[in-house]
Amino acid sequence: MSTRALRRLKGKQRGQEALDLGDLTLEDSSEEQLDSANVSPPSNSKNSSRKAKKNKAQKNVSNIYELIGDADNEAEKISPDEEAEKSDGHKTNGSEKNDIKETEEPDIKQEETSTKSLCGDRVKKKKKKKKTKVTSEDGQEAVPNDNIDLLLQNLEQSNGLSLQNEDCSGSDRRSVLHVEHRNLNPETELKRYFGARAVQGDQRSRQRNRQFHRSTWMTNPKDSWPRFSRPGISMTLLQSKEGVQYFTFEHGRQYQQVQFKFLDAVESMDPNNIVALLQLNPYHIDSLLQLSDVCRIQEDQEMARDLIERALYSFECACHPLFSLTSGTSRLDYLRTENRAFYLALYKHMMFLEKRGCPRTALEYCKLILSLDPDADPLCMLLLIDFLTLRSREYQYLLQLHEDLEVHRNLCLLPNFAFSTALCHFHLSQQEDVNPEESEKEKQKADQMLQKALIMFPGVLLPLLDLCTVQPDATVSSHAFFGPKSQIGQPPALAELTALYVGRTHSMWREAAVMFWLEETVKEVLRRVDAKDPLVDDCQNKKQRYKCAPRNIHRHVLLSEIKEATSSLPLEVTSQPVMGFDPLPPLDSVMSYTRPERQHVGAANESTLSLFFRSLLPNFNLQGGLRQEDDMEVARAGQELNQEVNRLMAAMRDMLANIRFQEPPREDNPYRDEEEWD
Repeated sequence: MSTRALRRLKGKQRGQEALDLGDLTLEDSSEEQLDSANVSPPSNSKNSSRKAKKNKAQKNVSNIYELIGDADNEAEKISPDEEAEKSDGHKTNGSEKNDIKETEEPDIKQEETSTKSLCGDRVKKKKKKKKTKVTSEDGQEAVPNDNIDLLLQNLEQSNGLSLQNEDCSGSDRRSVLHVEHRNLNPETELKRYFGARAVQGDQRSRQRNRQFHRSTWMTNPKDSWPRFSRPGISMTLLQSKEGVQYFTFEHGRQYQQVQFKFLDAVESMDPNNIVALLQLNPYHIDSLLQLSDVCRIQEDQEMARDLIERALYSFECACHPLFSLTSGTSRLDYLRTENRAFYLALYKHMMFLEKRGCPRTALEYCKLILSLDPDADPLCMLLLIDFLTLRSREYQYLLQLHEDLEVHRNLCLLPNFAFSTALCHFHLSQQEDVNPEESEKEKQKADQMLQKALIMFPGVLLPLLDLCTVQPDATVSSHAFFGPKSQIGQPPALAELTALYVGRTHSMWREAAVMFWLEETVKEVLRRVDAKDPLVDDCQNKKQRYKCAPRNIHRHVLLSEIKEATSSLPLEVTSQPVMGFDPLPPLDSVMSYTRPERQHVGAANESTLSLFFRSLLPNFNLQGGLRQEDDMEVARAGQELNQEVNRLMAAMRDMLANIRFQEPPREDNPYRDEEEWD
């Protein structure tokens, strides 16, 4: 039976055989078995073997996909197939061996051995070439696999992050600061809670008539927004060092002029001027941030959130192609004034997401802000990340973060991490899918950590119970360790941190199981205090480190707007004006351009009347000094106006000096009417 007939019976056509070489050889061996069984004369066996070889060669050529295979696979697959063909041929034709076939077998074996040797030589040559080509990217020779320390060192140098401690590897930091793209969209979290239909609503029908917008990760552009045009912001790459890229935003010449107008509008204390500026420049960042605060104060939360999203969209459209939101290796220096608006926009967007009920999305933005400058942490995201982690129930992440950063950050000295890590272990012990042994271990860790936190920060207990509307026991409130004396004796910096933690996370302690656990732990702490545990004295000595809080903590307290924390701010912070677009700028700021100086006449030694006239006439100067203007006529007119006002003030001063008030009549006045003063 011919090969063409076999193909028709199998339903295959020429050139459509399977790509596996094993199938092809099996088919060839079956065809040879059928041909040898049907053809009885010995003279035809030679012709049939030649036809089989021709058909095999034609198959190998007709199937074009076989030419793509690797030489290694070909060399490995040819030898077993040929051996199978030989064994099958001996089994089927064992009884019909002839002298002609015996003379042909050595020739076939020689051909097979030659093909094997050729394929083997080719494979060996290719393997040798591959070995010689294995070199490093820098042009140096690769390190042998046996030296594992050098390999790890090279990986850390290529992909590591800048850490303060050399013991903490870059892979650990990257795993902590890694951000997932899909979690930056709040709709993914809302769909998880309410379903896709409830979240999307009528968006599918609106997407057909939607205008074209650039695809972004942080925000979804809305049709109600003004048409986007580049406002003049760009991002440049400053340097790349040890796998970390340092970027900065830059303002163009036109954007600088708009920024100057914005500063004038802020000084006018009129929000309408900012609105007028946004009508001409709808994507000016600082104007969007400042107007968002105004809308939030007026309880227009939807408009305030929309303005922040518009600012983020403008920033993301200006980002550098190499700037990554998720890798944790992109840095922005907060000392540069152009970069601060990006920090603030991310922070305010994060707080809107947390109030909206998307703590998991807010946690991703918190990690993003922390990854922009993890060493300096200008907005103190370490004071907030524990709260968002507890809200989103990412307990393992908080424990991993505490383990990675404890070495060089001393997170145990922060009240929020001391209490939140204990609360994490407690929640892990209460999970249903945990083994009883693991649950008991987690419970013991939680007890030990909470006891240490209460001994270290005793001033947290009573304010926490007060906000949770829980009346403390008389033995606790009257004890000297937890009483009012513990709160009064705290350093100002520690009082600020404890007030911030209590005001933010008191809702996490209101659960009945958590409160019962806290009650038992407080009793154990009082027992250890009465027994004069050495840990108590050790913690009391550590409190001397809280002398004064750094500037970034004050900035975080101002942005948080927690009443309990803002009331504990020092006088040097509350006495100076705080701008919403740049709260508490760093003292060593880096400015790429400066605002043109405007001459403001000092009003330190002026009277109330001079200040009143200055509010009516900005060009007024009591000392008679000239306002330097380019136009001399304007200066001359201003001088004459000052002279006239000085004369008017002199006349008013004389008039006030000559005023005499009539004294009331005395009782001994004989002319007094008795009914006059009744």
